[in-house]
Amino acid sequence: MPGATNLKESEVLETIVKKQASAGRLYAAVCASPAVALGSWGLLKGLKATCYPSFMEQLAPACAATVESRVQQDGKVVTSRGPGTTMEFSVALVEQLYGKERADEVSGPLVMRANHGDEYTIAEFNPIQWTFDNSPQILVPIANGSEEMEAVMIIDILRRAKANVVVASVEDKLEILASRQIKLVADVLIDETAKLSYDLIVLPGGLGGAQAFANSEKLVNMLKKQKESNRPYGAICASPALVLEPHGLLKGKKATAFPAMCNKLSDQSEIENRVVVDGNLITSRGPGTSMEFALAIVEKFFGRNKALELAKILLFTRT
Repeated sequence: MPGATNLKESEVLETIVKKQASAGRLYAAVCASPAVALGSWGLLKGLKATCYPSFMEQLAPACAATVESRVQQDGKVVTSRGPGTTMEFSVALVEQLYGKERADEVSGPLVMRANHGDEYTIAEFNPIQWTFDNSPQILVPIANGSEEMEAVMIIDILRRAKANVVVASVEDKLEILASRQIKLVADVLIDETAKLSYDLIVLPGGLGGAQAFANSEKLVNMLKKQKESNRPYGAICASPALVLEPHGLLKGKKATAFPAMCNKLSDQSEIENRVVVDGNLITSRGPGTSMEFALAIVEKFFGRNKALELAKILLFTRT
């Protein structure tokens, strides 16, 4: 909400978007912004639109009709509902700009869900209780080339669940350049975390980031100690194959990874599952499974009801 309000109050942005609309070019908004920004600027008149559920009443007077679609297109305007619909929203924009063939090319490698809005599932083996004192202490390393969608979704959802998430750079500075040229700023350098204990260490993917993790002696040693202590650890996308497998951290474990990397796993029996939990290990497939992956971590620490409650708030699931 504060972000949407700040957008609305930007006169420069308002001028830009109004010029876009008057020129008949594409414009779009998600979550609170269709109601708070586009609606306030009069840019939804005569159009069907959607937004975050709690803003639907505010949206109604500003448009011809409100709809509960996860993504709504009307003419040159695309609107969507919230965090859990953002990936669908983004692919819809790609389709509008480049066509369906290009949208399919983009969405395929993301490993998106076939049925958006369905309740997420976990393939779990050798279940154990994941424990913590007060609040889970979770370490999320990042590096140049890390997959930003995976990193941000993991950090965001775990912080929403009230876990204490520490983001650590394995580079020699806090700021990293992620795989799509987005800058992320860590809380600390990995050196500052090496002697500390965490309830979970979880690695985002991204080819460059995973390679940096695999080459970080400090991080690899922390992961090995985590496994030896029977404390939870996990990875998504390229990281199970490029970090955990080569360092013996998947030995005797069921796991999954990015589809093109699964041939590097010694046990490929469960690779088609979107999220795999085996005792104290959790792995997942790619950007399109990041939210399920993070919700599965919430479930392991706080229970399924808490995870489903969060999924509903995020609009990841319908109910």
